Amino acid sequence: IDQAFIAAILTVIGYSLNDTVVVFDRIREIVNEKGFNAGININEALNSTLSRTLNTSLTTLVVLLSIFIFGGETLRGFMFAMIIGIIVGTYSSLFIATPVMFDTLKNKITKK
Repeated sequence: IDQAFIAAILTVIGYSLNDTVVVFDRIREIVNEKGFNAGININEALNSTLSRTLNTSLTTLVVLLSIFIFGGETLRGFMFAMIIGIIVGTYSSLFIATPVMFDTLKNKITKK
């Protein structure tokens, strides 16, 4: 583990948080527009942000893969960490963070 790897991990954490914030913000907007219904709101938010999230991740992956393939040896560790991180970050913002939010909202409703 070198400094480039740590920088890649920190960059990926920021990238993943940004994706998650976009989805959560869209959920908030839909709740304000249409009223609260956790399952429907989250599903609609995911559907509306899915293309944006996937397009951003795929274009980033294309650039990272080209730098990984054509870049020098010094960039390979950084690019590898970034590639894995972008894949994991996109997966987590779509398939982990959103169900956690659904469970949180569901528990909040049952407590009231």
